[in-house]
Amino acid sequence: MKSFEFTTPVGREPRLDDIRKAAGENLHLRRFAAINVIDPTKPYIPTFAKADAICRISRRSVDARGGDLKTVYRIDAYMPWENYREYEVAPYQDVHGARKVAVVGSGPAGMFAALKLLTLGLCPVILERGKDVHARKTDMARLSRTGVVNPDSNYCYGEGGAGTFSDGKLYTRSTKRGDVREVLYQFVSFGADPSILIDAHPHIGTDKLPRVVENIRSAIVEHGGEYHFGKRVDDIQRKEDGTFVLRARDLDVADEKEPGAWTEYSADAVILATGHSARDIYEMIQRKGWPLEAKGFALGVRVEHPQSLINSIRYRGRWEEGLPSAEYSFTEQVEDSLGVQRGVFSFCMCPGGILVPSATEEGTVVLNGMSNSSRNSKWANAGVVVSIEPEDVPEQYRDQGAFSLLNFQHDVEKKMYDWTVSQRTEGEGAPNLLRAPAQRMVDFCEGQLSEDLPETSYRPGAVSAPLHELLPPMVVERLQQAFPAVNLHGMRGYYTNDALLLGVESRTSSPVRIPRNADSLQLESVPGLFPCGEGAGYSGGIVSSAIDGINCAEAALRYIFPERFPSRDDDPEGEDPFKDS
Repeated sequence: MKSFEFTTPVGREPRLDDIRKAAGENLHLRRFAAINVIDPTKPYIPTFAKADAICRISRRSVDARGGDLKTVYRIDAYMPWENYREYEVAPYQDVHGARKVAVVGSGPAGMFAALKLLTLGLCPVILERGKDVHARKTDMARLSRTGVVNPDSNYCYGEGGAGTFSDGKLYTRSTKRGDVREVLYQFVSFGADPSILIDAHPHIGTDKLPRVVENIRSAIVEHGGEYHFGKRVDDIQRKEDGTFVLRARDLDVADEKEPGAWTEYSADAVILATGHSARDIYEMIQRKGWPLEAKGFALGVRVEHPQSLINSIRYRGRWEEGLPSAEYSFTEQVEDSLGVQRGVFSFCMCPGGILVPSATEEGTVVLNGMSNSSRNSKWANAGVVVSIEPEDVPEQYRDQGAFSLLNFQHDVEKKMYDWTVSQRTEGEGAPNLLRAPAQRMVDFCEGQLSEDLPETSYRPGAVSAPLHELLPPMVVERLQQAFPAVNLHGMRGYYTNDALLLGVESRTSSPVRIPRNADSLQLESVPGLFPCGEGAGYSGGIVSSAIDGINCAEAALRYIFPERFPSRDDDPEGEDPFKDS
């Protein structure tokens, strides 16, 4: 296979004949050679019966450097002897009556673990504490409108997980952990736009993801899998025969008079994919004496700019109607007053997006960003966060073991809430309890309270606050260095008082890890239990979480049917055991 680049002016799709001509030149083929061009985003692809080569569009990106704006396509070319085959998703099997695997959580890790289990002939039993993707919208609307948090149904908990309502970004660097195509092609088969197959930074959009997630559920149920909503897992027991019993509280029948019913589920293995905010799962693991450890995470602010400003910066003043809303990313290494270096980086950038409240319990303020597929709002937002390691937290947290960073994270979120509540004025009425402390960017860096605030997309509202005093000092010091540096390193105009900082962005990843065996992916002390995804500390984002779910599903098959998987000593050829699954 040989790759080459092909460019067109932005807004103009490539002509197949032009790609064929470029391929012929790059491959040194005869004049008028028959070349098939595959565009994965198109439903129909004209082909020659006996082609001299096959060219596939594998990547698309916009290049705003230099003179004219252009779209850059990477073309992968295959010669006939290379036996090129287009990627196909493995078929789902009918698993009615098959061996069961409990999947705790229905976010990306849980959903794709369940889909993989179908291809392997195992029955996924999904236990989700939240509601289905449509019912949870009511709770999220109430959250934004009134500040009332449903601790089991919000922007983090519910069908599809946090990613369903945060733009659906599908960009990942975790390509060595698994085949990204298995994730992207399945998303397309369930209704995502085929453009995600080639875009450099693919996304689905918050407006389209719910339907995609619902289609995934329908396929799982149709093939024999099970979905159980409103089931908060409270206990997991491993029996002597190696199977499991899970106890789940029935949240949908609980009320103030009744403590709630409990349901038990049996399974041959358990995939624990509860997401980065399920503190009660960590507490259950601690009660049972299973291992936990503190893990570094990142904490900072959401930064909101006018989208027109980001467009001007990224397109070098040449943005025009019809071009996609510009995005950005950056990483800065900064050194604090003690000489400690830490990374400051952008996270979950939402061009043409809005800010949303992501608290999962009352008395805290947490923000996240999201975008619809059109990315057409007048704001751009991103998390800008500082890497936090266990040794970075204040002294009072360091004797709290695995919960040291989790408790530190919680206290910062609570401090944001307490400050905004303290700013209520007499006769103000009942302001939204999830108003965000906010400060203009230059004011933050200069340590000055903002006299007024620009308009924001954050529906609960913002209140002027001294974020330079409310955030942890090591976060403040590093952010104050990073923002002017970004302005100097290729994004002139980014550092401006037209940008608004809102606190706090703290759910970048889990501050706790559930350690597992690197080969079997099982919790060492509990064979058959597979910590998975962001909540276990092994992924970050939709695609990497989905890949981890796929890997854990394969590991569950090895656990349930060990006789199918001889050791390397018994199988020196190392044949792929999933080849015929």
